[in-house]
Amino acid sequence: MSNIKNLLRTLKVLNGSFSDFHTDNVPETPHELFIKWLHTAIREDVLEPHAMTISTVDHDGYPDARVLILKNIDDNGWYFATSSESRKGKQLAEQSKVALTFYWPALGKQVRIRGTAVETGSERSAADFLERSDMARAAAMIGKQSNPLLNKEELNKALDQKIDNVKSNPDSIYPQWKLYCVHANQVEFWQGNPDRKHTRLQYRIHDNQWTHELLWP
Repeated sequence: MSNIKNLLRTLKVLNGSFSDFHTDNVPETPHELFIKWLHTAIREDVLEPHAMTISTVDHDGYPDARVLILKNIDDNGWYFATSSESRKGKQLAEQSKVALTFYWPALGKQVRIRGTAVETGSERSAADFLERSDMARAAAMIGKQSNPLLNKEELNKALDQKIDNVKSNPDSIYPQWKLYCVHANQVEFWQGNPDRKHTRLQYRIHDNQWTHELLWP
């Protein structure tokens, strides 16, 4: 085990030449700045730049985190979707406060978002579900996410059956599928620096007005 500690010490961090983060003339809202950073990540060929870690809290107060795909962003917030029967769906039903984290190591950039996840309604949830691939829709419609799995044959059989159903009924929806919008109250943009002179810009909202300030690294 001690070898692992030594190995971790040898791994490089913030290894690259990162762009400066000029904070004098940033947008008024974090949504605008996030979209600019996202476009930069896409332009620089960052792998899966729309992947984000969403953190929730379970019934006992333990934090839980997993990676999901960002579905959209607008002036209202950041969007993601999941089944209400999934572990995170059940956690959201009890506690709607969440955190989102984006990290693009090739750019030395991180975005942290704290806010409340709000269901967008059955119509928008259904539309999001129908935009998914046949395989993704079939997997969701099994409805057993996070439940114990006896063997892979059980999974394959259930998936084959649901794929047939999706292809036979291409307009079928899964009522438990929910599209959420995270209404943020705090968003932090972090630009790493190899010399540890990181730039941190934090947005906060008060009375529907966004303000921002720099934070110590």
